[in-house]
Amino acid sequence: MKVADFSFDLPPELVAQFPPAERGTSRLLVVDRTSGTRTHANVLELPQHLRAGDLLVLNNTRVFPARLLGTREPGGGAVEVLLISPLEDDRWEALVHPGQRLKPGRRLLFERGGRVLHAEVLAQRFFGRREVRLWTDERCPVMDVIEAIGHIPLPPYIKRADGELDRERYQTVFARERGSIAAPTAGLHFTGPLLDQLDAAGIERVEITLHVGYGTFKPVRVEDVEAHTVDPERYEIGPDAAARITAAIDGGRRLVVVGTTTTRALETAVTRGLGRLEAGRGVADLFIYPGYQFNAVGALLTNFHLPASSLLMLVAAFGGREAVLAAYAEAVRERYRFYSYGDAMLIV
Repeated sequence: MKVADFSFDLPPELVAQFPPAERGTSRLLVVDRTSGTRTHANVLELPQHLRAGDLLVLNNTRVFPARLLGTREPGGGAVEVLLISPLEDDRWEALVHPGQRLKPGRRLLFERGGRVLHAEVLAQRFFGRREVRLWTDERCPVMDVIEAIGHIPLPPYIKRADGELDRERYQTVFARERGSIAAPTAGLHFTGPLLDQLDAAGIERVEITLHVGYGTFKPVRVEDVEAHTVDPERYEIGPDAAARITAAIDGGRRLVVVGTTTTRALETAVTRGLGRLEAGRGVADLFIYPGYQFNAVGALLTNFHLPASSLLMLVAAFGGREAVLAAYAEAVRERYRFYSYGDAMLIV
């Protein structure tokens, strides 16, 4: 299977640079896998396209301000650090810029609003990554200072600096577990009133956690789909969530999964449990592309993804490649907004 089979033309002006003026008002393209029909709707109408007894599965990860802007010591030259994943003892795997000048032993300084954070490059890794150690002179956890001075790590296709708006809008209303450097964007559409309407319609919901990593933006650099690998991401499914999801599957109820991140966590857990959902922590490293047989997902709510990306391949695996690409082509014609702050698609 060729990666080029998942390409499509997207006018750059359709890439959403800002969230909609009001959360929960995005457009919704509903794709029926059985009939092949496509319906244009609004996210506010989501309860009308689901049914009583469905179990909505959400990712409650929380984005933290992982982008640090500072200076080199000595010298004072500008430096940028993107914290990718925590290690131990306030050490992190990180992307740094300018990488060629930041060798092991180099120290960095980050200041904002009177708060100060120090860093030292400890080791050089592959693809421009570094291991860095962080510390502060304050009597508080390093993570508290990161929260205060860090910047929201907006995706590379959003061509602007982050602002205070993004601290609220690049976060789901049910975000609880800190650890992501990218939002589970399908969840950005939900509001408190919409969740209440889903409750009233008899649609239950459950939360799991998958911390979205930098690999979500990893381009597919090979020609053959099967040669690609996805970066692992940490997930956790609590005992109550596992029991409720298992009961829904055993009872023949539909799991409506919100986002590709949630999908990967669920399918990884079910695969490792040999068909049963296992509670606990794990690492999602499952690459889902057409030909994959889903074990848990019954419907999928997702945003529109990059051409030839692993996320688009996952959606195509669930909805069918031709049907999904036809839906994308219609979304382009109808001027839907794409990517993180864009509109949504529901595949049932």
